[in-house]
Amino acid sequence: MERGRLLISYAHPDDESFGLGAAIPKWIDDGIDVYLICATNGDVGAVPEELRGKYATTAELRLSELECARQHLKFKEVFMLEYRDSGMPGSETSRHPESLCYQWEHHPAGVVARVKEVFKRAQPHVVITFNRYGGYGHPDHIAIQRATAQAFEQLRKQADAGAGTGVYQPQKLYYAAFPKATIRWRILRARLKGQNPRRMGINQDVDVIKTLEHIEPVHTRIPVAKYFDVWERASSCHASQGGGRISRTSRWLRRFLYSKQGFTRVYPAPERDQVDEDDLFANIDLNAQQS
Repeated sequence: MERGRLLISYAHPDDESFGLGAAIPKWIDDGIDVYLICATNGDVGAVPEELRGKYATTAELRLSELECARQHLKFKEVFMLEYRDSGMPGSETSRHPESLCYQWEHHPAGVVARVKEVFKRAQPHVVITFNRYGGYGHPDHIAIQRATAQAFEQLRKQADAGAGTGVYQPQKLYYAAFPKATIRWRILRARLKGQNPRRMGINQDVDVIKTLEHIEPVHTRIPVAKYFDVWERASSCHASQGGGRISRTSRWLRRFLYSKQGFTRVYPAPERDQVDEDDLFANIDLNAQQS
C-alpha cells in the first residue's frame, strides 16, 4: 500500500508551526509523508533586540528557527523557493525585485512553474495552502496561495488531457482555516485592552476584523489536541516571531479554541458548506498511477 503524501505550501519560516503545528504530527503518526514549501527566507521579519547580532542576517536567523522546528515536525522534505520576504502591503520591501510579492505581480508564471516543479517531485495526494485572503492579508501568503491553486489546477488539467498515460495529478486541495472563535476572541481581547483590532501586530498593520470577514467555510475538522505539546515545541523554535505565545494561552482555552483544526475543501468542491469530513485523505486513491 502506498503511503499518503501531503504538501503544505506556505510563505515564511514559522507559518508551518504557528498554523499547523498540531496537525502535522498527527499526520506523521497516521503514516502520512508530509512535505513543506517555504516560499521565502523570512528576510524582513521583525526581530527582538535580544536576538539581533547572533546571525549575519535576519534570513539566517529565520532559517535556523525553521531547522529547529523541522526536528519536531519531521517533514519528509522541505522545499525552499528562496524568494525574498515582501513584508506587509505598501511597504518598501514589497517592491524589492527579488521579493515574492514583486515576482508574483510581475512574473506569476515563473512562480507557478516553481510550485509545479515541487508538486512533480513530491507528488502529493493532498495539498494545503492559505485561504484566498492569505490568512490575515499578508501579500506573500496571498501570492503563494494563488500560485499553489493555479499549479494544482494546471496539473489536474494536464492529467485529464493525457488520461490513461499515468500523468501525475493531485487529488485534493484545501485551505487551512482560522477558527472563528479564535479571531473573535482576539477582537474582544483587543477592545477590552483599548486596542484597535484593525491595527494589530508589532507594526499595527494587521486588520483582525478583515481576517474574520474573509474566513471561508469549513468542510473538514481533524482532532489535534493530543499534539499540543509538539505544537508548542515547534512554535517555540520561532522565538524571533513570538514563538512562546502558545504556552501563554491556558490549557483549557487552548482546548476550547484549538482542539480541532479546520480546513476548507476547494477540490473536489463540496455540495454544501458544512463539515462532512474528519480526514483529509477520505476518498483518496493512494494507488493512483503516478508519472
